[in-house]
Amino acid sequence: MDIQQLKYFQVLAACQHVTRAAEMLSLSQPALSRSIAKLEEELGVPLFERYNRSIKLNRYGQMFLVRVERVMKELSEGKQELFEVTHPERGEVALGFIHTLGTNHIPDLIGEFRIGFPHIQFQLVQNHSYSLLNQLMNGELHMCLLAEPRDPEPSIEWTPLWKEEILAVVPSFHRLAKAASIKLDELANESFILLKKGYALRQTTDLMFQEHGIDPNITFEGEEVATVAGLVGSGLGVSLLPDLQGLDTNKVAQIRLKAPESHRTIGLAWMNERYLPPAAINFKNFIINKMHPIN
Repeated sequence: MDIQQLKYFQVLAACQHVTRAAEMLSLSQPALSRSIAKLEEELGVPLFERYNRSIKLNRYGQMFLVRVERVMKELSEGKQELFEVTHPERGEVALGFIHTLGTNHIPDLIGEFRIGFPHIQFQLVQNHSYSLLNQLMNGELHMCLLAEPRDPEPSIEWTPLWKEEILAVVPSFHRLAKAASIKLDELANESFILLKKGYALRQTTDLMFQEHGIDPNITFEGEEVATVAGLVGSGLGVSLLPDLQGLDTNKVAQIRLKAPESHRTIGLAWMNERYLPPAAINFKNFIINKMHPIN
């Protein structure tokens, strides 16, 4: 059976008159009768009682009609749902982003975007880069904002958008808290609080230590930048983090590194051969036009 047969049955069950049903369906009476007969043959039971020119839904037809109406309702709601999520001004964007962007970049970008598109909804996922890329490839995300991926899959498109300076973060009472800038060597003997292995920022900081010949004493590895900054503020160690807004300056100080000066690049990633709904395309274009991609 197919959806067309179910629709024919639903209409005929509603009016219980072959001629009127055929007219409503813009179908010939013989064609409608053949379709219903084929459906009854497949189900193995008659659905209507026939009395000369009139028909009446029988008990089997009544039972089957309940299921058919449920199916047709689900299909109708499914079509409406797809229309809504793919409508350029009313759809949904599944956006992933790394933890360090959650404090200011993501709220600011979405807030500004929704001035022009107030009805577009967002499904937000915050995770580290490798998990986001896996979710992107699995179709769970339309796009993600993250640091430049190392050895990305050829199917992933990545556009660099802006650079973030990596800063030293120390407790406000630390001996170097008032310094305008320091060398990474000056923190070599400190206890470090860093993000866990697998995070793009952790790769960046590990590379900084390696290039400077420092074997850091890592006392804690966290999953959230806010947690790392909070532990630094409690005096449990120091860290290397991008410039973050909203940090409690009474508890922590951010200091520029003059040797080695370090940046990381943040960009937008999406699958280059996968369908993007109009709402997601609108958001992608908004970000790229606003941030002016860098080389």
